[in-house]
Amino acid sequence: MTLAPTSRHGQAVWSDSRLLFALEEVVEVELNRHLKAAKEWMPHEYVPWSDGRNFDGVMGGEAWAPEQSKVTDVGRIALVVNLLTEDNLPSYHHEIATRFGRDGAWGTWVHRWTAEEGRHGIVMRDYLLTSRAVDPVELERFRMAHMGEGFESDNGHSMLHSIAYVAFQELATRISHRNTGHHSGDPVCDRMLARIATDENLHMVFYRNLLAKAFELAPDQTMAAVRDVVIGFRMPGHGMPGFERAAAQMAIGGIYNLRIHHDDVLQPVLRFLKVLEISGLSGEGLKAQEELGLYMGGLDAQATKFDERREAMLARRAARIAAQV
Repeated sequence: MTLAPTSRHGQAVWSDSRLLFALEEVVEVELNRHLKAAKEWMPHEYVPWSDGRNFDGVMGGEAWAPEQSKVTDVGRIALVVNLLTEDNLPSYHHEIATRFGRDGAWGTWVHRWTAEEGRHGIVMRDYLLTSRAVDPVELERFRMAHMGEGFESDNGHSMLHSIAYVAFQELATRISHRNTGHHSGDPVCDRMLARIATDENLHMVFYRNLLAKAFELAPDQTMAAVRDVVIGFRMPGHGMPGFERAAAQMAIGGIYNLRIHHDDVLQPVLRFLKVLEISGLSGEGLKAQEELGLYMGGLDAQATKFDERREAMLARRAARIAAQV
């Protein structure tokens, strides 16, 4: 079977099936690298079990109250968003197993990734409930509502779009977890989320390196996919209850906002791959590169305006607090 692409209007066109075969060897190399770099860790070691006690209900314990939480207000909001995002793992697994397959190196990676992501949800929920960081009843109701809706990727129509999306999304998740830890006010939470963020970074490297190979094989198609993903990027938890309000509070709180998205998520991947410097593109690829450059410039300007509004808002808030003292 030949892996050579077909041709359309003078440009090489790779089908998803051909790209899957062509990338298999790279997947195996990256999988082996990942397995050597990944460190085994145990979720139970990051949970303050001695802080736990029974809740109200069938165990007749104490009902949750906000003052029991050790984390900041924005920390509680972000922890719920981050955990609910992890909770939809069954849908994510279905998406990538359907797109990448369950056989060979691809299949091994899909199952390994799912197993590692599963630890994140385990340790986060155990921490949140044991430390009484968030309202357990609200958390469970949100989980049921969010998982009841399921998840359908914006990029499921194309393997290249899927690879491009997860290259950015894994880094976005790492940044969100890490910043949540920094802003949580609880060193135990910070340590737990730092451990999760390490996994997410390794996942990002895996997909980023696949994306680099895709640029070698199909530069025009890959550039178009990256443009589409960057311009239309949404976090996987966008469908959860109250996401817009929570996202706004996380943005103001410095956990994830336009400036962070531009500087710490999009730019590092684009710079590493030298996406805006790739030469030899033609047709759709060249157009996509130009549009991507324009979009990034516009996003930077939007982020600057957001920074100015945020600083003014925080200054007014600080002034009100000072006036009350």
